[in-house]
Amino acid sequence: MNVPLYEKLWMWASGVLIVAFLTTVAIGVASSALQPPSHVETIDPAKVWTDPRFTARGVTVDSAGVTVVAVAIMFAFNPAELRVPAHRPIKFRLTSADVTHGFQIVGTNANTMVVPGYVSEFTTSFDRPGEYLIVCNEYCGLSHHVMSGKLIVEEARP
Repeated sequence: MNVPLYEKLWMWASGVLIVAFLTTVAIGVASSALQPPSHVETIDPAKVWTDPRFTARGVTVDSAGVTVVAVAIMFAFNPAELRVPAHRPIKFRLTSADVTHGFQIVGTNANTMVVPGYVSEFTTSFDRPGEYLIVCNEYCGLSHHVMSGKLIVEEARP
């Protein structure tokens, strides 16, 4: 059987692309060690409520800055209402006690996945005081649509 030259070139080019793709995937898996590529801090989901990192849930303001610690559970955030100061960097530390959840502060760029077994952490600031809706944007069960919280950004008091 005689295969024309152009078809041979296309077959070889396709083979090279497949090998390149598989090599890229293998290198990515090996270098990331199958872990999330960002802040990697683990936690036992069964011990979230007694772990010292998450027993003081809520907002902490001190000389080091502002830290928000919260837990996502089916179908709520704990705590459900957070009050933070405007114009300051705020570090959010989140985890889940049950399933994968989303944490999105509507109208801002604050958005992360909250995965059981991991601590999600990000830092942001709010220049506009007001009330912001926090929603779970990752399907987590039948009552997912009612999972919400409230972030109240307040102007600093003199």
